[in-house]
Amino acid sequence: MRNVVFWVLCMGVALVSWRFLIAGVELTMPTVAYHATLRPLAFFTHVGLAPVALALVPFQLWRGLRDRHRAIHRLLGRVYGVAVLLSGLGGLWLALTTTAGPVAAAGFALLAVLWVATTAAGIRSAMAGNLAGHRVWMIRSIALTLAAVTLRLYLPVSMVAGLEFAGAYSAIAWLCWVPNLLIAEFLIGRRSRLAAVQ
Repeated sequence: MRNVVFWVLCMGVALVSWRFLIAGVELTMPTVAYHATLRPLAFFTHVGLAPVALALVPFQLWRGLRDRHRAIHRLLGRVYGVAVLLSGLGGLWLALTTTAGPVAAAGFALLAVLWVATTAAGIRSAMAGNLAGHRVWMIRSIALTLAAVTLRLYLPVSMVAGLEFAGAYSAIAWLCWVPNLLIAEFLIGRRSRLAAVQ
């Protein structure tokens, strides 16, 4: 059941993220539509490619695919890496030029930097043949990719709770990824402890 929910969240958020292709940016993303006008390359690179990375997450975690079809896993990993690199750079530029205030800007900028850095470290480990290091770095990368999901869970919750948007958005700029990364570190630590016991 957890796997089904995970697939639905990843694929659902990825598909919904492309809603601007049908209804336009002004209608579907009014709070960030100014980016599309002022810095279209960064904006469309980010909103176009981040969903690609998110949609690939369940496939990259699928053990059966990874074990039986390594060539496909590597190919999808390369696509994931390029999507994260370009989307992360676009996201960094958007964060640095946001009108949402310095707290939100810092949260999203650090997310972008860590997203690109952890993914690059994971790919570098794989290319060096360090599969254990690759897994560890990709757990971190995926935790940061999942910020797209947690962001979209927190936003409606903050609205239902009646929180003022500006303050809630600044908090969510951090909450959408810091807990994810802490959970990833917990899982990495637990895996290391279990390996040490065995």
